Amino acid sequence: MSINLLAMIQPITPATTNDSTVLSHSTLNNTLIQSSNDTSDTADIISPVKAAINYGPRYNWSQNVQSHILGAYFYGYLLTSLPAGPLAERYGPQRLIGYSFLLCAFVTALFPLFAAIDVWAVIAGRFLIGVLSGCVYPTLHNVISRWIPPNEKSKAVACIAGGSTFGTVITWPFAGLLIEHFGWVYAFYVPAIISGIVAIVWIWLVSDTPAEHKTITKEEREFIEASFGSTVSKNKSRPPLLKVLSSLPFIALILSHYSSFWGLNFFVTQAPKFMNEVLGFKLANAGFLSSLPYLARMFSGFIFGYIGDTLRSRSIMSVTALRKSFTLFSHFLPGAFLIALPFIAEDPIVTVACIVACLGFNGASTITNLVNAQDLAPNFAATLYGMMNFLATTAGFLAPMMVAFFTKEKSTMDEWKYVFLITAGFYIISGAIFTVFGSGKVQKWNEVKEQSAPKP
Repeated sequence: MSINLLAMIQPITPATTNDSTVLSHSTLNNTLIQSSNDTSDTADIISPVKAAINYGPRYNWSQNVQSHILGAYFYGYLLTSLPAGPLAERYGPQRLIGYSFLLCAFVTALFPLFAAIDVWAVIAGRFLIGVLSGCVYPTLHNVISRWIPPNEKSKAVACIAGGSTFGTVITWPFAGLLIEHFGWVYAFYVPAIISGIVAIVWIWLVSDTPAEHKTITKEEREFIEASFGSTVSKNKSRPPLLKVLSSLPFIALILSHYSSFWGLNFFVTQAPKFMNEVLGFKLANAGFLSSLPYLARMFSGFIFGYIGDTLRSRSIMSVTALRKSFTLFSHFLPGAFLIALPFIAEDPIVTVACIVACLGFNGASTITNLVNAQDLAPNFAATLYGMMNFLATTAGFLAPMMVAFFTKEKSTMDEWKYVFLITAGFYIISGAIFTVFGSGKVQKWNEVKEQSAPKP
C-alpha cells in the first residue's frame, strides 16, 4: 500500500517554481516499504522531481491523512488477531483463510473506487484489509498443528515467514513497474487478481485435517496422525485461558515473541531513518540494499529451521534445550549488534552490514518463539499465536513513538544511542527470561477431555 500511496498523492511542488512535479520512478520503486504490514514513514522519502509521467488520478492528502491510511491496517489487524485462533480451532482453518483471501482480493480491487469517493473510504478499506489479514497467521498455526509432524514444524514455520518476506520484497519492484507502465490503479487490480487465484487454489486443495482430505493416501494420513501421538485431540474444546495466562513458559514465550517482533519492526522502519538523518546515507535510492535485511532473515530462517528439525529428529537435543539454546542467535546476538551499532556506525556500509547481521541472526526465531506455541499446546496453538501476535502488533505503533520521543530535538547519534540500547534491552532481557522459564514440553492444560458417547 505504501508504494501505491506515493503514486496516488498530489505531487509536491517546490516553493520556488510553479511547474507541476511528480514522484520519480526510482523513488517509487526503491522506497523501503512493506506491502502487507506497512509501517514506513512516507514523509521521510518523498522528493519532488520534474517529470512528465502520469500515474493516474492524484489526491491532495496531507501527511497526517496518509499516516491514518497506513495505520488503519494495524487497528483492523489487532481486532481479529485474538479471536482468529479460537475460530480456527472451532470451525477449521480452510474456510477462514480461504474466505479471508477472497474478501481481501475483492476489497483491494475496490481501492481506486474508494479513492474516488472519499479518503475515509480508503481508510475504511485499509481497516477492513487489516481485519481480514489478522485471521491469517493464527489460523496457519492451526494448520501446522493438524498437518505437520513435530519433527518438521520448524521448516513449516520458516516457509510461512519466508513466504511473507519474499512477498514483501518482490512487491516493491513489481508494484513500481505496474505503476510506471500502467498507472497506480493496476497496482491494486493485479495483486487483487493474484490474491483471488490463491484463495481459490487454497479452498480447492486444502482441508482442515488429514482425515478430511479427499486425495490423501491412507499411508500419508496414518503417518501424520501417528506422529502426533496423543498430543492432538480430534475433539474441539475451548482453551483454559486462566491456566494459559498463568503459565510461566507461555509468559516467557510472549515476551520473547514481542521483543523479536519489536526488533524486526524497528529495523525495517527506523534503521533507514537513522541512516538518512544521522549518516546521510540514502538507502531509499538503493533498492537492492533495502532488500538485504529481509532476504537475510528469510534465508537464515530456512537454514535455522532445517537445523532445528534435524537436531530434533535425531534426538541430539531435547525440544526444550533446542528452543533455549538457539535464543543465543535469535535474541542475544541481535541485542549485541544493537549495542555496538552506535559505536561502529561511522561508515554506511558497515551500518548496513550490521543491520543485515541483526535480522539474519533473528531468523533463528523460526526455531524459538515462532514455533514454541506448537510445543506448549498443539490443540490450542492457533489461540496462543493469536494472543502473541495481538500483543506484538502494538510494536508497530510504539517503536516509532519511541524513536520520535528520543530524536525530537536534532536526531543525532547521541539521541539514537538510547533508542538502540532500549531495543537491545528488549532482546536480551526477554531472551534471558525465556532461557530460564521457557519450555518445549507439552503443557498439562493442552489436554482435551474426550467426549463421552451418547447413551442409547
